[in-house]
Amino acid sequence: MAEQSDLEAAMRRALELAAQGPARGVNPQVGCVILDDDGQQIAEGWHRGAGTAHAEVDALSRLSPGAAHGATAVVTLEPCNHTGRTGPCAQALIDAGIARVVYAVSDPGDASAGGAKRLRAAGVDVQAGLLADDATALIADWLAAAWLGRPVITLKWASSLDGRAAADDGSSQWITGPDARADVHRRRAASDAIIVGTGTVLADDPSLTARDAAGELLSEQPVPVVIGTRPVPNSAALHRHPHAPLFFPTSDLNAVVRDLHARGIRHAFVEGGPTLASAFEAAGLVDRYLIYLAPTLLGGGRTALGDIGVGSISQQHRLTVDSIERLGDDLLVVASPKPASPESARPENRN
Repeated sequence: MAEQSDLEAAMRRALELAAQGPARGVNPQVGCVILDDDGQQIAEGWHRGAGTAHAEVDALSRLSPGAAHGATAVVTLEPCNHTGRTGPCAQALIDAGIARVVYAVSDPGDASAGGAKRLRAAGVDVQAGLLADDATALIADWLAAAWLGRPVITLKWASSLDGRAAADDGSSQWITGPDARADVHRRRAASDAIIVGTGTVLADDPSLTARDAAGELLSEQPVPVVIGTRPVPNSAALHRHPHAPLFFPTSDLNAVVRDLHARGIRHAFVEGGPTLASAFEAAGLVDRYLIYLAPTLLGGGRTALGDIGVGSISQQHRLTVDSIERLGDDLLVVASPKPASPESARPENRN
C-alpha cells in the first residue's frame, strides 16, 4: 500500500492539476491522482469546467478496465455524492474497485457532500485532511461561497488620501494611475460578476468590462449586475457587454446575493459608488476590500463611503490589513473584516 510520503507527493501533484482548471464559476478546482499498491502513479485527472468530467472520473478514464482495482485515489476535494450534469464521483470510484481514497478538504455542499460516507459504506478505506490547508487556499472563495450560501463579495473603491472618491463637481476620472486601473481590470476578469447601482450607470455609463491597457476586452468577463429601481436606458454601454446584464430593481441586497449564488456566481466584485458600497458594508456582506489610494487630496464631501450604521466609535467596523502593494504612484490596500469575536467568525454566524 502507498506510504504517507507517496500520498503527500500525490496530493501535491493533484493540487497542481486542480490549479489548471477554471477558477471561476459554480464548480471548484479539483485534481486527482491514482496510485497503485507500490505508491506509483498510474493515472491523473482534473476538472475542466461545468459539464465536463470531474477529476476522479477524468483520471479513471485514462485507465484500462480493471486497472484501478485495489488502487488508491488521492483527491483535493471529497468526492461528490450527487448527480448533476455528471454522476456521483464516489460511486464511480466504488465501481472502479478503488480500495482507498485520500482527500484534502470535505465538500461543504448540501447536495454534493456525503461522498466519504458513501465510500465507507461500500468498504472503501477513506482518509481526510491530507494537505488540507493547501487545498483550502486553492479554492478558498468557492468554499466560502458554499458555507455562506452567497457569493464572496469584494468591495472596491479608489480614493484620495483624504478618503474622497470624487471632486465636489462629481468628476473622478482619474484619481488613480494606469497601474492601479490595470490591476482593477485584472481583478474584474477574475470575478464572476461585477455589481454597480443604477446611480453609477446613469452618471458614468460604464461598460463594466475587463480590458487591457489598449482597451481590448480580456478573454474572461464578469457578468454585469445592476441594483436599483431607476430605469436604465437601452443605449447604456453595459447593454453592449459580452454577457447580458442582470437587473435587480430592489434594495434587498441579501435577496440579490442569494439569487446570484443560485445562478452559479461564486465571486462578485462590487464597484458601485458610495451609496451601493455603503449599503453592502452596512448589511455585513463584504468579505474583502480593495482600496486604491492615490497620493492626492480633494477635500469636499464626496467620500468613498457614506452612512454604514456607525453611530459611535464603539461601533466602528474594524478591518485586518492583509497586504499593501505599491502600483505606480498609488497604493493598494487589501483588507478583510475583523470578527468581533471567534464565534462571529464561524460561517454559519455570518450573513
